[in-house]
Amino acid sequence: MLLREIKRRALDIIDEDFRLLDFSFALPYSYVLIEGKRGSALGVAMTLPGEVGRYQNSIREPSLEGFIQKADSLNVIERTLGIAAINALSQYLLDVSNAPKVDVVELLEDDVEKVAVVGNMPPVVSSLRESGFEVMVFERNPKLWDRETLSDALEYWLLPEVDALIVSGSAIINGTLGMMLDRAKRARLFVLTGPSAQLLPDFLRGTGVTHLASMSVVDVESAIVRLKLGSFRGFEAGSRKYVLEV
Repeated sequence: MLLREIKRRALDIIDEDFRLLDFSFALPYSYVLIEGKRGSALGVAMTLPGEVGRYQNSIREPSLEGFIQKADSLNVIERTLGIAAINALSQYLLDVSNAPKVDVVELLEDDVEKVAVVGNMPPVVSSLRESGFEVMVFERNPKLWDRETLSDALEYWLLPEVDALIVSGSAIINGTLGMMLDRAKRARLFVLTGPSAQLLPDFLRGTGVTHLASMSVVDVESAIVRLKLGSFRGFEAGSRKYVLEV
């Protein structure tokens, strides 16, 4: 299981005592804020309310390691906080000051014809189509469908046909990332994108993911306030976008 391996790598890399400053299972993003010797770092993970069954949580003493231990839990609340904690650790360790600021579409080379976008991202989809690519858009949430959106149930069938994938980081949270990597063997480019894709590249080394296109929170205090208010736009405004190779 891919999440289990990511969790193992994250726990193995912790080499100092971190303070857990704040955390929340919230909309639209859950978050974990930690502090270490080099300062603080904020990790987020998209909250998927449609995945929530019973509102239970077995974590009794919250800590960075305690959250990470639950990253592969079948309970989506525990899993979301676990991934947010892994992202917080990743952001603490990452230096993205020299990472290129490129559009995801710029990563696609001329020999790419068919592209899968997993998680309906209209600006990305529009840019891809304007650039002449054949695009298949998959989405689990019917509220985000349009007339050209495909159900995520068709991913197993159609992903073997694509040359490249641009995948929302929520695929980590809903547990479908491993399946996509297994089915999309033909793809030469596999980009994990969005705020939930804040992972340290080493955690995905050897999996088939080729790039991480995410954002690092620059103004942590402002971002926390915006997240507590349920504002995606305010959170995004206080962040720096980046692209990293895995």
